Amino acid sequence: MLKVCLGSDHRGFQIKARLIQTLNANGFQTIDAGTDSDSPVDYPDFAQKVARQVGTGAAERGILICGTGIGMAVVANKFPGVRAAPCYDEVMVEMSRRHNDVNVLCLPGDLIGERPVDDLVLMWLRTDFEGGRHSKRIRKISALETSAVCGGPPAAGDGPTAAANGGAARVGDAGSKLAADGGAAPSHGRPDDDTVSHDNTNDASATRHGNR
Repeated sequence: MLKVCLGSDHRGFQIKARLIQTLNANGFQTIDAGTDSDSPVDYPDFAQKVARQVGTGAAERGILICGTGIGMAVVANKFPGVRAAPCYDEVMVEMSRRHNDVNVLCLPGDLIGERPVDDLVLMWLRTDFEGGRHSKRIRKISALETSAVCGGPPAAGDGPTAAANGGAARVGDAGSKLAADGGAAPSHGRPDDDTVSHDNTNDASATRHGNR
């Protein structure tokens, strides 16, 4: 039976605890990556724990829960071998497996409401990847992932054909290289709401260009 690693922030803590009980009752092996309470925490800390388990093969699948599932997916997809997606309903859950071979399911703790989250998760775990034409696309994703981590385009033999023939991706330590060069990863974060200011000039410009 599949080994599943689950992690959440404080907004998904109760759902995670419930899912672990459900999965164990259905014969799945589970790994609890935290958090262990509803005290506020930062979702990247737990997303990376689950992503590492899946990316290294220590777990076959991962489940992450935060307020929307989006932040968890953004973090998890930074790790080689991880294909994470936020899914909110049966169609997204099923297609994420059949067409995209998603191995980390990201759930919205604040939006799931009264939906049968247990049934969604069991459907996701029991749905197989269709392969076929979708396999070629997954291999292309893997080749892009390899080239991004290594800092250049895929070398001959590292592309989709190599993946199809069992070739292994070369994983470099991009973060260490940046540090060694004295550089820093670019930040695209939005400033805190209480530091954002608006002036009339920018607002007018936005109005003029908003529909382009």
